[in-house]
Parts: sequence; structure tokens; C-alpha cells
Amino acid sequence: MPVLRLEDAPEMSFEAEAGSDPHAYIRGLRQQAPIARAMFGMVIALRHRHLDLVTSDLTRQIETETKLMQGIYSGPIFEFIESAMLFANGEAHQRRRNPVSRTFAFKLMDAMRPKAREFATELVMARLNGAPVDFVAEIAAQIPARIIADILGIPNSDLPVFLQWIADTAEALGFVDPARRETIEASLVAFNAYVADLFADRRVHPRQDFITDYLATTAKDEALTEIEIRTQVLGLILAGSDTTRGSLCITLAHMLAHPDQWAAFCADPDGLKKAVVDEGLRFDPVVAGIPRVAIQDIDMDGYLVPAGTPVAVSLLSVLRDPDIYADPDRFNIHRNDHPRWHPIFGAGAHRCVGEALARAEMEETLAVIARLAPMTCLVGDFPRLASGAIRQIGPMTVRFCA
Repeated sequence: MPVLRLEDAPEMSFEAEAGSDPHAYIRGLRQQAPIARAMFGMVIALRHRHLDLVTSDLTRQIETETKLMQGIYSGPIFEFIESAMLFANGEAHQRRRNPVSRTFAFKLMDAMRPKAREFATELVMARLNGAPVDFVAEIAAQIPARIIADILGIPNSDLPVFLQWIADTAEALGFVDPARRETIEASLVAFNAYVADLFADRRVHPRQDFITDYLATTAKDEALTEIEIRTQVLGLILAGSDTTRGSLCITLAHMLAHPDQWAAFCADPDGLKKAVVDEGLRFDPVVAGIPRVAIQDIDMDGYLVPAGTPVAVSLLSVLRDPDIYADPDRFNIHRNDHPRWHPIFGAGAHRCVGEALARAEMEETLAVIARLAPMTCLVGDFPRLASGAIRQIGPMTVRFCA
């Protein structure tokens, strides 16, 4: 029987987490207790074993609760969350996910590796032995966006505004800054209209591409509304662009900050690219946590978590849990204690459908840099990931040198 009260657990401050060393702050919480309390009555799960909650029938995926907590009851942000497979459960989730899974197949996404290498080679070669480069905007944002554009049949000329919509929409996933709400909603309206135009074009002029296949698949399922059909594509674009951009940046930054590991990678890019990405995703995750809701009372390490309580599994904590990872605060591409399924991509029915694509983009881009520009270096300050549901990457400048 639970013997500890939630109010006895340490309180987590998102302001403190956003400080100069969020990992040290989270580690301090984890050393005090296996869980923490946060605003809106949310419980933060801090241990790797709590990942079982993601697949357990004790919890469900969070739906619109976080938006309701913020007083967002309608409008473009609420509609996006309400219609997305990411924030759905049971039949609604399966109905929205199935058409995407069938058309966004693993083999198709893995086949994008040559395209990722091609784009990365073009971008790096154009900047090799030249002036310092804004790595975030000129490289990391370009590659996933170009590949998504290629998959969807979007012209490269649309990419600049497309990238802004992606950045703004990412802010809709977590706690929305009231000062940014109007801008985010305007981008969502424009983004929706753009995808609706893509649909209209493919229905009249079908092609051999993802959108045409996806529309053909969804046409067989009359239970899907037009809003649901459109929202899943928005979600795919977002998942296939924003998180990959940040993960690519922070992984390269940590590699360059460890010259011995960077040298080892440059000596064997293809042999080590998977290990490099696995460690980058573990050491400094762009996705902060996995939100759930308790659907019955839960005993979490002696603490009673009542039914209806929002519970977030903190990936910042889980991925540095000393019960799983040896010397967890050390960046080490040679570690052999990664679980078979990387927690960053979720688990169970909600595991990321774009995992294969994200891995292909990151692995091939980093391998291209290691092959073509082994003397690459950071210029200026080490980049930081901001606090948030999706941790946005700060400025990052590099110089590509052969």
C-alpha cells in the first residue's frame, strides 16, 4: 500500500529546469525522490523503470488536458491537439495512425538515406573551408525540411515560410506562451491552408508520392474527417523536421566537444554513426518528456498518484538514470548499455512512426560531415537547448574544414 504523500515529493520548478544546467537540476530531484511535483498538479516520473507507464493500462496518452489547463478551449491550437494521433487514445488513435503507418512505411523511410547523404554533401561542400556557418539554419533545418518536402512534393521555393510554420507549430505542443499564442495560431491557420491546397491538387492531379497514396488510403476510411486527415500530415511534417533539427545540432556539438570521440567517428563514420546518434539522443534529448494521464490510482514507489492525475515521464531524467546507464553524465559513443528500443521515440502504440526517417537523416548527415570535414570545429558559444516540451536549439556556429 502507498505510504508516502505526493505533497512530500520535491517540487519541480520549470524556471529552475530552464537554468544553465537542467541536467544537474533534474539529477538533484532524482536523488531526493523517484518522482517530483509540478504545476497544474502534474507528477514528473524520474526513473527509467517508469517508462512502463507509457505502455501500462494504468495510464493513457494525454489528450487536450494540457491545453485546458492553460485556458485554451478552442481555436487553431486546440483543434490541432484535439485532432492529432499523438494526443489520442484507443480507436481514435488507431484510426488516425493506420493510414500514416501504411504509407509512411519503415522501408520507404530507410530508402531516404541516399537522399539525406545527397543533401548533406551538397550543403557541406558548398561551405567547406569557408567562413563560419549558421549550422541551425543552413544545415540542420534544411536537411529534414528538404526531405519532408521531397516526400510530400513541396517545391524548395516554399521552404523558408514552411520552416517558420514548423517552428511556430512546435510551440503548440507544450505550454503555450500567451504572448506567442496569436503568432502560433496564425501560422497554424496558414499551415493548414497550405496542406489543404496540397490535398486539393493531388485529388485532381495524382502523383507517385506520399500525399497521393495517403489520400487514397484515407478515402477508404469514411470515419476520418477532413480535419483529421489534414492534421496527421501536419503532425508528420512537424515530427519529421523540428525534433530532428535540434537533435542533429546538439549531437554534433557534443561530438565536437569530445575530440577523441570525434576522431574515432571520423575514422569510421559508417561503423559508428548509429552509436553516435543513439548517444546524442540519450545525452541531451530534444523531447523533454512523455505526458500521460493516470486512469486509476497508481502506487509509484510508495507514492499514491490518484486517478486523473497528469503524469509526465521525464526523458531528461530517464536517459541519465544510473540504474541503466554507467556513468550517465558522461557523453560516450562507445557505451554498450543502450536499451534495445531507444526511449526517445516513445513506446507501445504511440512509438514514433518517423523513427526510421529521423535516424536516417541524423546518421547520414553526421557521417557526411565526418568524411568531408573532419577538422570541423565549433565557433563561439556551445549551443543550448531551451526548456519546453520540444526543447528548441539556440544559436550554433561551426566552421567546416577538411
